[in-house]
Amino acid sequence: MKKLLIANRGEIAVRIARTAAEMGIESVAVFSEDDAASLHVKRADAAVPLPGSGPAAYLDIAQVVQAARTAACDAIHPGYGFLAENPALARACAEAGLAFVGPAPETLELFGDKARARALATSCGVPVLPGTEGPTTLEEARAFLAEHGAVMVKAVAGGGGRGMRPATTDDELAQAFERCASEAKAAFGDERLYVERFLPHARHVEVQVVGDGRSVVHLFDRECSLQRQRQKLVEIAPADMLPAELRERLFAHAVALAQAAGYRGLGTIEFLVDGDEAVFIEANARLQVEHTVTEEVTGLDLVRLQLQLAAGRTLHDLALSQERAPQPRGHAVQVRVNLETMAPDGSARPAGGVLAVFEPPSGPGVRVDGFGYAGYATSARFDSLLAKLIVHAGAGGLSRAVAKAYRALSEFRIEGAETNIAFLQNLLAHPAVVAGEVHTRFIEAHMGELAGEPEAHPRLYFDAAAQGAAPAARREAEGPPGTTAVRAPLQGTVINVTAHAGEPVRAGQTLLVLEAMKMEHVVEARASGVVRALAVQPGETVFEGDPLAFVEETGGAGAGGEAEAAVDLDAIRPDLAEVIERHRLTLDEARPEAIAKRRRTGQRTARENLADLFDPGSFSEFGALAVAAQRRRRSLEDLRANTPADGIVTGVGSVNGDLFDEDRARCVGLAYDFTVLAGTQGHFNHKKTDRILEFAEHWKAPIVWYTEGGGGRPGDVDGGQLSASSLDTTSFTTFARLSGLAPRIAINSGRCFAGNAVFFGCADVTIATRYSNIGLGGPAMIEGGGLGVFTPDEIGPSDVLYANGAVDLLVEDEAAATAAAKQILGVFQGPVRDWTCEDQRRLRHLIPENRVRAYDVREVIRTLADAGTWLELRGGYGKGMITGFLRVEGRPLGLIANDPRHLGGAIDSEGAEKGARFLQLCDAFDTPVLSLCDTPGFMVGPQSETTAAVRRGSRLFVTATSLTVPLFTVVLRKGYGLGAQAMAGGDFSAPAMTIAWPTAEFGPMGLEGAVRLGYRKELEAEADPVARQALFEKLVGKMYENGKALSVASVVEIDAVIDPAQTRAWLVRGLKACPVPQRAAGKKRPFVDVW
Repeated sequence: MKKLLIANRGEIAVRIARTAAEMGIESVAVFSEDDAASLHVKRADAAVPLPGSGPAAYLDIAQVVQAARTAACDAIHPGYGFLAENPALARACAEAGLAFVGPAPETLELFGDKARARALATSCGVPVLPGTEGPTTLEEARAFLAEHGAVMVKAVAGGGGRGMRPATTDDELAQAFERCASEAKAAFGDERLYVERFLPHARHVEVQVVGDGRSVVHLFDRECSLQRQRQKLVEIAPADMLPAELRERLFAHAVALAQAAGYRGLGTIEFLVDGDEAVFIEANARLQVEHTVTEEVTGLDLVRLQLQLAAGRTLHDLALSQERAPQPRGHAVQVRVNLETMAPDGSARPAGGVLAVFEPPSGPGVRVDGFGYAGYATSARFDSLLAKLIVHAGAGGLSRAVAKAYRALSEFRIEGAETNIAFLQNLLAHPAVVAGEVHTRFIEAHMGELAGEPEAHPRLYFDAAAQGAAPAARREAEGPPGTTAVRAPLQGTVINVTAHAGEPVRAGQTLLVLEAMKMEHVVEARASGVVRALAVQPGETVFEGDPLAFVEETGGAGAGGEAEAAVDLDAIRPDLAEVIERHRLTLDEARPEAIAKRRRTGQRTARENLADLFDPGSFSEFGALAVAAQRRRRSLEDLRANTPADGIVTGVGSVNGDLFDEDRARCVGLAYDFTVLAGTQGHFNHKKTDRILEFAEHWKAPIVWYTEGGGGRPGDVDGGQLSASSLDTTSFTTFARLSGLAPRIAINSGRCFAGNAVFFGCADVTIATRYSNIGLGGPAMIEGGGLGVFTPDEIGPSDVLYANGAVDLLVEDEAAATAAAKQILGVFQGPVRDWTCEDQRRLRHLIPENRVRAYDVREVIRTLADAGTWLELRGGYGKGMITGFLRVEGRPLGLIANDPRHLGGAIDSEGAEKGARFLQLCDAFDTPVLSLCDTPGFMVGPQSETTAAVRRGSRLFVTATSLTVPLFTVVLRKGYGLGAQAMAGGDFSAPAMTIAWPTAEFGPMGLEGAVRLGYRKELEAEADPVARQALFEKLVGKMYENGKALSVASVVEIDAVIDPAQTRAWLVRGLKACPVPQRAAGKKRPFVDVW
């Protein structure tokens, strides 16, 4: 590399020229027609003019490349901003035989596309904020805002805080979208936007990386949280106010991302850090404004590294490995000195003028990168950054470096234009800044105390006032008599004039738009009146206070007020009419033929099911305007008419809101629409799924999902070559990851195959109608695998799945399924006030006096429960173990019970697994458990052991001992052996209460078996069969006396023997005495088994 063209201006161009000179590389500057007096023109070895003025001249790729050719350069350095991250410039350089000092075009495209960058981060295991994928419409952004409550609008091709604004309301979002698009177009030539969830109190921390295309090294971190309007003002290196473990995690994330991208050159990976949570936000594939602080603490020249790598050197050549990377020494602080003033409310206003004095500070550890000089006339068309003050303190910690920066600012003398030096001094003097305890909204939160008077700080120089100098006065335009001047609120360039002379205007109406610091500012009429004269036209640069227009004010009764009063509030504008029509097409009423076909199967539509599930008027639908990704093969009109919502209705609302408060009634709903492409899963279908699942995950909302559908959809062709296998679909991962966070209920009516069946199977509770077929593969997949030809009705019929446990609840139709889902949700939502129950004296008579006679334990459960609240789950499987939910005096409980009519109540493998899994479900969602014990123990014998009874039975012990909710055990009759211990959570001392009815009996095994085993010799010695039976009954009677409830209670092996009619009272007192532990911030259990 012999000759370098610097495709930038100002301080960064000066900075690059200095390093080039040190390396013996000749530098060539470029300048626009209105920028010939900028200092970088003189600091380079040569300068080439660019046709045009303002940023547009520097954004013209063709003329920048031509300038390099004309000057016989062999390389171009883009600096930061302008074309620094534009892959088109990198490609143009390659085509022209020029070295581009920066990453490869493919890398620039990757990180310039925020959606692809986020996808790469996810694939590398780096957390990201929830956000829209790729260019986003205002409508899509509104849906995202509704999900997340606050968003940050960002430019897809952006960086450096340009084209970024937060929004918390629809109105703010619309304004942010308009302004961000315009700013992004001006700054990057790309007006596309996307949105992310907004974290208002996070730190902004970035990691410096350098790579040679094969390996990547990090050069530690920078703290960049002190920002105003997303523009950084103060940067610190290193970010050692963070825990070491968190910093190492950020380093690993940054290196992994850059390594995955095959990164070559210098780059920055940016994160938001909130507590222990760190999320990737973007990567800047260029030199950063704040690279200086990394240079100061490491001793490396980052621009030199860029030039060396661009010339073909490798990290190995440069002896730069992670082990040999210089460790940070001390602390460095950079402050950005901008041409701007601060209003009392903290808003920044660009300033300008002719610099009379520019005297930067100096001394050990003090560095100034700037381009000011006495006599320089500033320009409002470019960024307001005038100089960067960087200080380094090798010892003494961050506080010493901050103090050093404060003093250096006190030495910095700039006259002829206003700067933000006093504001920066206020900032550095704040105790929280000195301590490093800041976040991205810190300046905004403390603006009142930071926007103080400059006189509060020392000036360690002689200023112009002390020397008797006086600034020259400026003449301004005068308006017609009787008019009031509308003045510029800040320095900027007029980019649009919407008002016309002689035109009536109303208060608040837009008159002009100014651009300053690449951001647009609307100038409105302060009062109604008539515009009598305009003082400016587009393209003119104005200073703060300059008159822009002259208005003859008429007050509220003028033309403006009449125009406002004439607005028809009921009128529907064309843009709104289009929205209304698009939404109408998604409704059932717009598709009578499809609905009629649905009626022939006796089923409801997806929207009807959700309307039944959610409280009236509470459901907000997300992604309603999506259509199938088939625009390459079908017309948009066809898709809108026949693929509404892309076959899935998603949203959020309230369920059981008449019983529970807003927080507990929250619920997410999804329903595949079988009338749209058979409920199959397409591109936008999955995208909508991901969005609503991310919402549920963030806000810990329960989910009800109607799963009918045919699985993956091969007909979505719009992805082209961007997708091959579709095996990177994240919907399945997200839904599975939600296990244990909030309850998830799946409902199926009809055919549910492949991916739809996986979602059904991943749910915590599965409900199916009798008209259901559910399988991991449908007929086409089975036939394609050479496994035979079957009809859909032969695959996974509901009665089979109910018997094998895949279906928890089998009901007649969708109405019954929805009612059951609401009842189950109610259990997890909490207690209710109103309840009734049967006469509890019936419980005294439901257990037969004959201790070996079977009985219906479900009748015991129904009598014990509040009327109508008992709901059994998985009743077709593991029949010896009954599981389900009930209420007692309105309080929800999970229940496990032995069924003496199945194997005498013995616990077999299926029953043990079923009970253990149900205990997980109850514990995960804070539901206390009632155990009704009547078991002779675990099922034993050779046949039992073929079912892996040892392992499957042990699940009851392992699960029960991990419960955090109260467990109450009531022994109805048999409490024998290990089975009884398992029903009591491991042993009879484990439950919060272990109580027994008078009919209860206890022992290490069944009484009869214990007698036969323990008294075998005595019984065999009795030759007379009648006498032997009498002896047997005598021994059983004696053992019964020792093992009956009263005897066991007398030695305090159980807590009490009670009147069965008092069982509910005992339970309620127990619940009051053992409140459920307060819910943790995340999951109580990593997941809830689906089996």
